[in-house]
Amino acid sequence: MFNVPRRAGNHPRLALGILAGLFLLVVGLVGWGLIRPASAPEVRSEPLPPRPPVEVVETLPGLKGQLDHWGATGQFTGGVLVARGDQVLFRQVYGPANREEGRAMALNTRFRLASISKQFTAAAILRLQDEGKLSVDDPVCKYIQPCPAAWQPIRLRHLLSHTSGIPDLMARPGWGVRRVTPATPAELTEDSKRFGLQFEPGTKVRYNNAGFNLLGAVVEEITGMGLHDYLRQAFFDPLGMADTGYDDGGPDMAMGYANLVGGIAPQPKANVSIVYAAGALYSTLDDLLIWERALHRGHILSSDSYRQMIADHAPDDTPDERGKPRRLWGYGIYEKALGRQVQPAFDDNQIFHTGSWSGFRNLMTYQPDEDVTVIVLSNNYHQREAVFLLSQQGMAEALGRDFPTVVAR
Repeated sequence: MFNVPRRAGNHPRLALGILAGLFLLVVGLVGWGLIRPASAPEVRSEPLPPRPPVEVVETLPGLKGQLDHWGATGQFTGGVLVARGDQVLFRQVYGPANREEGRAMALNTRFRLASISKQFTAAAILRLQDEGKLSVDDPVCKYIQPCPAAWQPIRLRHLLSHTSGIPDLMARPGWGVRRVTPATPAELTEDSKRFGLQFEPGTKVRYNNAGFNLLGAVVEEITGMGLHDYLRQAFFDPLGMADTGYDDGGPDMAMGYANLVGGIAPQPKANVSIVYAAGALYSTLDDLLIWERALHRGHILSSDSYRQMIADHAPDDTPDERGKPRRLWGYGIYEKALGRQVQPAFDDNQIFHTGSWSGFRNLMTYQPDEDVTVIVLSNNYHQREAVFLLSQQGMAEALGRDFPTVVAR
């Protein structure tokens, strides 16, 4: 029998009653906390500032001089936009959008984004997490069935951070045939199931388009919508990104080109169906600026999910890259001091991603401390070095750093 000392000052039965009541109260509060619907983490609801007018702006003289030369000589074809906060510092385009049609580049020309598309798929997963419909710690096999036994340890975060161990599309036998063969999301998922893992999930990082295609399948399973329909409903329409969407070969798209032995050759057969969640979107300079402002100012994700997106998820023992400090592997984006790869160098960390596919070469980067965005989109696959140098010239000039003139070797 439980005995309450009389010196407690109350009758034993009264004390027992109080204790029992407190116990029931605690149990009730705990139970309520466990079963009540979780409120979605707060995303900023106030509207973004008005879109800047789409017009030529050339207030960065160093960048203008570089582009006037390269645009005239054909060393760069495409568009460049630089903004600090809501102020556009530079916006201009160069060269033909389609040589065969004689169509010049316009400020609102649509470009194939290639792997810049990955951040939109990552944001879709994180938005669903904010809504309580999934967690990045969920097993992939919760959403993809039947699921290979080897995939049991894989979590959604492994797909987001390129650490799943699933072989990439380009690392598989028969890539040459798959590259040109249209595929449905379901067919891509079944293809991935056929191959064993390259490493234990979470132990290495290896760039992986296949993992992002699987994330697209997860979005479709949860929402009951096609991935691109969901992206339009969740992001593009609310943000007014009318020139962003799935690359279905529409007439307003720039043609992609490559510098081949016989000269500059068009690349009309993109077949983006095989990278439908990893590289299949198109957009424009200004739509991407709207996206950058919304993403980095808290209009897309909760603060917790945004922190997850930009955190480094690579294993601690991930080696440096070509003898230089490695990038940080976020969810669909990277972070690195890209300015150390040019001369004169500068040290500002940048959140960025590149994109290259079927005649296009792109780089979109953001410096969070000074709120500077640089977007360089090229419709020539072989202008990689030009795209990179222009991005760092625009970033350096906007930040007031020394103007870089060459890519460091």
